[in-house]
Amino acid sequence: MTGPTPEFEEPAHDPELLQLAAKVFDLARHGDTDTLAAYVDAGVPVNLTNDRGDSLVMLAAYHGHPATVTSLLERDADPNRPNDRGQTPLAGAVFKGESEIVRILVAHGADPAAGEPSAIDTAAMFARQDLLDILQGR
Repeated sequence: MTGPTPEFEEPAHDPELLQLAAKVFDLARHGDTDTLAAYVDAGVPVNLTNDRGDSLVMLAAYHGHPATVTSLLERDADPNRPNDRGQTPLAGAVFKGESEIVRILVAHGADPAAGEPSAIDTAAMFARQDLLDILQGR
């Protein structure tokens, strides 16, 4: 045997698959909710991560797209999945001052104490009492 046959190649090395993944990450970044939802409904993993461990929810939250975040969470995306640096979507939303997204993530079970730094630590670091109140259920 000289090597793997094409049907046994690593899927991550398939150029078409990599191109599709790049497109899906761009959809999350740009808040193209309907198209992204269609891809997830067609089988793209809702918890897909990029080379830095950023999930679709992380990208949508960080770039300020509440409808996209909601759509992904309604499709069972993990609101607590950290990236490779230990950052969570909730901490990213706090860092960006996205109060609506913070509310959405908390309502879908995001843990304010998860990650490094946590969303609570991030809100305190930037003196965002309004976001601390949301995180603490006030």
